[in-house]
Amino acid sequence: MLSQIRAALVSLLALSVVTGLAYPLVVTGVAQAAFPAQANGSLVARAAGPVGSRLIGQSFDDPKYFWGRPSATTDADGKPLPYNAQSSAASNLGPNNPALVDAITARVAALRAADPSAQGPVPVDLVTSSGSGLDPDISPAAAEFQVRRVARARNLPEEQVRALVAAHVEERELGVLGERHVNVLALNVALNALAAHVSPPSL
Repeated sequence: MLSQIRAALVSLLALSVVTGLAYPLVVTGVAQAAFPAQANGSLVARAAGPVGSRLIGQSFDDPKYFWGRPSATTDADGKPLPYNAQSSAASNLGPNNPALVDAITARVAALRAADPSAQGPVPVDLVTSSGSGLDPDISPAAAEFQVRRVARARNLPEEQVRALVAAHVEERELGVLGERHVNVLALNVALNALAAHVSPPSL
């Protein structure tokens, strides 16, 4: 019986070392060597330090920035807390729910108020939240819809802002997976960098 207990303890120790120590260290080492940016959270950094992650959206409501997809995440008490990575969730509101209709109507109104000249259809991803509530990307159409507002707020030529958007459109993975998209944080960081190097127009 003692031999059986000894064998069980040795097996437990060996498996603990292999699965609890060796395997995680090997996987972490490979990830850090092959994919350092992704392994460390896909952080977007500036000179002053990280400003966020490419994988998690942020709230932007200033007219001089591109706005992301709405988020329906909440805090521990159930109060709205957009892009809360600890509470990834959708709104779970059905298409006939009056609360969803009211939320979309309010979002459309906010977009129209921020840019009354934008009379075209509002891209759906600017007024509906994603399944995770953390979506960091918008469609190229959603970015294009905001070009005029951002350019006007920053006193930049529309063509220059539109070119910046085009440069940040990411294609489908392997040409077939997913949809073309624009990372909002990366675009706004590039927008700040662009504005910093543009001289104010002479009066």
